[in-house]
Amino acid sequence: MDQDVVHFAGGPVDQSVGKVAHVVARVRALVDSGVLRDGDRVPSTRAMAAELGVARGTVVAAYDQLDGEGYIRTRQGAAAVVVGGGGAGTVPSAEGSRATGGGGRATPVGGPATGRGGRATLAGDRASGDGSTTAPPAIRRVPHPGTAVLDARPGIPAVTAISQRDWRAAWRAAADAPLRNGLSDPLGLPELRTQIAAQLGLTRGFSPDPERVVVTAGTSDAISVVTEGLRTLLGRSPRVAVEDPGYPTGRRAVTSAGGTVLGVPVGADGLDLDALAALPPVDAVMVTPTHQYPLGSVMPVARRRSLLDWATRTGTLVLEDDYDSEFRHRGSPVPALAALDRAGSVLHLGGFSKTFDPRLRCSWIVLPAAEDDRSAAVLAARRARGPVVAEPVQVAVAHLLRSGALRRHLGRVRRDAAHRREQVLARVGASGDAGLEARALDGGLHAVVTWPGPATGHAVVDRMAALGVLVAALDDYGVRPGSLPTGVVLGYGALTSIELDRVLGLLVSAIAAG
Repeated sequence: MDQDVVHFAGGPVDQSVGKVAHVVARVRALVDSGVLRDGDRVPSTRAMAAELGVARGTVVAAYDQLDGEGYIRTRQGAAAVVVGGGGAGTVPSAEGSRATGGGGRATPVGGPATGRGGRATLAGDRASGDGSTTAPPAIRRVPHPGTAVLDARPGIPAVTAISQRDWRAAWRAAADAPLRNGLSDPLGLPELRTQIAAQLGLTRGFSPDPERVVVTAGTSDAISVVTEGLRTLLGRSPRVAVEDPGYPTGRRAVTSAGGTVLGVPVGADGLDLDALAALPPVDAVMVTPTHQYPLGSVMPVARRRSLLDWATRTGTLVLEDDYDSEFRHRGSPVPALAALDRAGSVLHLGGFSKTFDPRLRCSWIVLPAAEDDRSAAVLAARRARGPVVAEPVQVAVAHLLRSGALRRHLGRVRRDAAHRREQVLARVGASGDAGLEARALDGGLHAVVTWPGPATGHAVVDRMAALGVLVAALDDYGVRPGSLPTGVVLGYGALTSIELDRVLGLLVSAIAAG
């Protein structure tokens, strides 16, 4: 066996416990103790089964669970490797903070990353030069205030979880695209618009004509373009109802494009429709019905129909921000508002920032099937601004969609996210603190943690930052000051299981400090 592959000795699996659980526990213990380090290769499933005296299927199931938990990363045709190992003192460097479910090598606090060592066994820890075992150091405060070691803010997906083969193939396709003299289409490349329409048909229950798909540089650009189009059409500042709490960047996009926002409370079933109806007339309403941002409520289908009926009666445009509908952890998927729209009231907004890679700045608007002056105004605003997403990026994204690479990536990330969700629930529930609660976990890649104690959300955020962990205060999402429970919002899509456990432990301690 290759010298870089870690061997697993230590006797047969204990038959008194589940075989899969025993294999998983053994590997976890080696990673947690620092015996296995980031980048170490683990044996093949066949070799592991032979060493431990179990069926190969048992090891396959164990590796699958460990992959989902973020301890190892498996790829077809390649050796499985440890991700983020090296003990509790191992954290990413400030400049290379991991925003992935399987990123680069981690650096221990206080020193450089150590190289991969020799043989490790399940019988004991890695020995130091004097024969004693090495204990991983505790997490220290970062040397410079404000330097992030772990970024656990929402909105950072598991970027490096994608297959490197698929990623490189996409950019080869972009490089192979023929050069031409001419300007890009402001509405987006036809191939990308076609692939986005096909993806929506597979995942969101409606198949728009690609001509109705408009490529934008992120959701905030999409909201800004829509607001600008309405302002030009109406000849005044458009009034846009928004969720309270809701997406702060979306509110800023409205106001920066000349619009006015009006907050509407959010309840257990999403936007409060009675409160919406009680507002002075509005021109548009912006909602996140599939996974309300940030509280996580889901708008039931009956309420979605009621919202659409209200929009039809009042002539109000509905902006559906479908930002992370791909991640549904509990219950059946709920159809998009656009799939229920029969009157041409819904502009559907989506993109790749929350599910794939925000650096691509590639999103979309789907215009209603029924053409009207509002759709024409949005198209005019998009054309007036010119193209905003570089053609090579559009070609690469279109290839990821056409080849199935993005769907494969999302399948893996969904599995990882489901494990992270359970980890948050277990850790918060086991804290023993009365009133500590984890919310927004039925879908998506973030959690809201609230508590009744004296510690404010911003105080906890500051304490976490001093320890090198970034989270967001729930207060920052509200339109009305003081309307929200005390809490923080943390993203777990980019963290390994080990990193998330570290973040949650520090969070519970920061809250308990009062």
